[in-house]
Order: sequence, then structure tokens, then C-alpha cells
Amino acid sequence: MAKVARADYRIIYADTDCGGVVYYANYFRLFEIGRTELLRQAGLTYRDIEEKEGIILPVVEARARYRHPARYDDLITIETTFAELFPHKVRFEYKIWHEKRLLVEGFTVHVPVNKEGRLVKFPEKLYSLLKKIF
Repeated sequence: MAKVARADYRIIYADTDCGGVVYYANYFRLFEIGRTELLRQAGLTYRDIEEKEGIILPVVEARARYRHPARYDDLITIETTFAELFPHKVRFEYKIWHEKRLLVEGFTVHVPVNKEGRLVKFPEKLYSLLKKIF
């Protein structure tokens, strides 16, 4: 079973729109918080991936399904898992909860590209580490 990382986050006023709920696009920022925490718990950081491995991991696909809104000052939990791992891509899945209510679920797909923006395979060392987490 894939590792699950959990990160708590308190919604700030700047996260919300004029309707008093979290602006829809901000959920993708919350996904990034979860993804960063999953990698960090595995001993990786984006900085290390960029500086040591020479690659970046842009989002090439993203989806969010909104079930219930989050509001200012809600303490939410972002759950993140590795869903798929291939030599040329990785997919993360997310669930965002407030108390026991599922607010949003979604995914992002990332591909490794070099500094010139060309698609590459994950470096073997990084790929092996990701497989251990997956």
C-alpha cells in the first residue's frame, strides 16, 4: 500500500473568495503543500531534486473534485499518496478533509524535465527512492 502523508493547514483569509469559501484554484496550492510534505517525509525536497538531480517536475495534468467548501479558519488535513510511478511520470492523489468531512479530492501528474525543458526519465537513484515510497 502506498505511503500516505498528512499535513494540517489552517485556512487563512487570503485563501478565500468574496463568498467566504476557499477560492477553487487555491486547492491546487493545498495539493502542493501535501505533495511537498509527502516528499519531505521520504527524505526528499524539491530543492534537492532540482539541484542534485538536475530536473524539475512540472504539473502536466491536474484535477479536483469539489464536494464541500472550506472556510476561513478551518483546520484542514491534506492527505497525499503516490498513485502511479513510471520512468517518465508520477501521479499524486489528494484528499482534503475538515474534521471527518471530505471536502476535495483530486490528482496531479508530473513529468521529469531537464533544465532545457526536455522530457527525461527519472534519474535511477531518484526513481529507486520513489519506488520505495510507492
